[in-house]
Parts: sequence; structure tokens; C-alpha cells
Amino acid sequence: MRVESLRALNRATLARQLLLQRSPMSALDAIDHLVGMQAQAPFAPYYGLWSRLDGFTGEELSGLLTSRKAARIVLMRGTIHLVTAKDCHRLRALVQPTLDRMLRANATHGRPLAAVDVGAVVDAAKQLLDADALTPGEVGARLAEQWPDTPPGSLAEAARSLLPLVQVPPRALWQRSGQVRLTTATAWLGKPRWKPLTIDEVVVRYLAAFGPASVADMQTWSGLSRLGEVAERLDARLTQVKSQDGRTLYDIPDAPRPDPDIPAPVRLVAPFDNILLSHANRTRVISDEHRKRLFSGKNGVFPGTVLVDGFVAGTWELVGKGESTSMRVQPYVALRGGVLDEVVTEGNRLLERAFEVADPEVAITD
Repeated sequence: MRVESLRALNRATLARQLLLQRSPMSALDAIDHLVGMQAQAPFAPYYGLWSRLDGFTGEELSGLLTSRKAARIVLMRGTIHLVTAKDCHRLRALVQPTLDRMLRANATHGRPLAAVDVGAVVDAAKQLLDADALTPGEVGARLAEQWPDTPPGSLAEAARSLLPLVQVPPRALWQRSGQVRLTTATAWLGKPRWKPLTIDEVVVRYLAAFGPASVADMQTWSGLSRLGEVAERLDARLTQVKSQDGRTLYDIPDAPRPDPDIPAPVRLVAPFDNILLSHANRTRVISDEHRKRLFSGKNGVFPGTVLVDGFVAGTWELVGKGESTSMRVQPYVALRGGVLDEVVTEGNRLLERAFEVADPEVAITD
């Protein structure tokens, strides 16, 4: 079995993530190809698409949300994802068992909900949210009228976890603010019109966007278990390689596998980007040392990251608003010469295109 070097895995992943070369595809096609984008930070997918696509504008993604061609919903790993309308119902049905399990195990909400008829709570929440888009606080308060002895937050969490609820605009529209308001996916998008996805199809799509990958990687991304059975079932359709540390990695035969020595341009990866969260072994894009530093903040919150030669070499964050926005970069390694120029150029590109900053400023901090 062929052994893939770390650089080979890095370049393959970058190519499939549209980070080795910017793609001319539309934002909708990119979201579909990536099997969604993690989106609990409302504007993170905008930055993710700016780093991946030629000609992308914030208005393009805002238009997809307002036209209901894309939506934001709790999916993989119990986190908010931006997905196509076509994938919204189909992916949620597949990950629902994980969300059921997470709710039962929730240290805050599991015990209060064990004392009530959760099915009745969900039915009541569905009736409310089919009719109107409500904030989580409003959902909890309305449900608490029927279940006054249960914390409203727990009732709202039952609705969020057990019903496919989308966050509606103006939440997450470019350069606009808005409360989280929820309605059912069916009320917002209509009844599902597409053939249900199988877990086999999802695994193949995952490999097209994140492979080559191990079973543990697939499970880390999806939050699902027993995917080894899926890999075995797909054996005739997949190829297998070994990582340098001996792990078996699965792949689809015609997926991009660039030369490991091909140059990788500097890229600004969005906060919470799935390229950093979707493998059990993340060394293909970030060293263990840098991963510990990046994830050292509270509640798993971390800023955008800077890729240099394909690997995380620092973080970036925005300062200010609108046309006064600037960027601050904190390197994990020394940035010199042409590499430093590339980082500044990428920062300037984002500031100019996203915020129309006339005189962009990228500050490199210690």
C-alpha cells in the first residue's frame, strides 16, 4: 500500500478545499462541494469563501440566504453549518442520531428534560416555529407556559436539537446584524424535494473535500460512529493508502493529488474553518504545538489562521468596522521577505474586497 507523506496529504487537502488555487465556481457550488461550512460565527463563511473563490462578494452569499438557496442550521458535531437548501434536510436527517445523543448527555439540559415528555415538547415547538420565526428566548418562554417546572433554556435546547431549525435573515447577512431567529426548515425551505442522502454518499463527498482520510477522520467531521462499516461497504469504490504514521486512509480514485512539492500560496483561513476541525489527526494542516496554542482559548473559540506553505503559521483578526477595518496578524513563526509580503498582500486583498478599505493596514504583532 502506498505511503503518503505529510506534505502529500497537505497538498491533496488544500486542493480539495480550494485553497491551493482560487476557484471560479460559484459560492453555492463551493458550499455544496465543501459539504457545508461551519458557521457559528455569522461572517466566518464569507471569509472562507473570499479565501477560496475568484470574484466572490459578500452580496453573493447574502443573496443565497435571502433567496433561501442556502441556510444555517445545526448539523455536524452539533454546530451551526451553512449548507445548500438541497443539503439542509438531507444532512440533518443523517446526523440527527448524534444530536439526540448529545442532548441526552448534556450536563445542563439532559436531567431537566428527562423529567418531561420530550416528544410533546418537540411537537409544541414545531407548531410554534412552523408558524413564526422566534428567538431562542422566545421559544423557551412560550414552551415554559406549558412546562413551567422546566427551565426555559432546556426547553429551547430540546427544540434546537430535535427539530431541524434554520436561522433566518437578517442574521448573517453581510455587514448587517440580527438576532438569532429560528423557524423550521420545512417552513423556510418547503418540503424536501430531493432524494434522501445515504451515509455512503456523504462519506464519498467528505473524501472529495477532505481526503485522503481515515475512519476516525470521517467520524470526527460528522460526529457519527461506526463509519468503519461504511468504508468496508465502499471498498470497491475507494482506494487505500497509508499515512507516514501507519494509519489507513481512504480516498476516491479520481480525487486531486497534487505533487507534494507544488508551492502553496499564503491563505487566510476563516475562524472555525472546517479544514482545521474535520480530521482526528490534524497535522496535515497544523502542528500539534500550534494546535495547542490555537485552541487554548475559552469555549473552543479561535481566530482566523494564516497558512504559510500550506500549514498554520499564525492567526489573524479584524480590528474596527466598515471602511475603517484593519487587520492584525500574530505569527507563530518568523515571517520574512517574500512570505511576509504575501501575508500583507492577502490581508490587503480581504480588506479591499470585503470592506472597500481604500488604504488597508495589516499590522504584524509579536
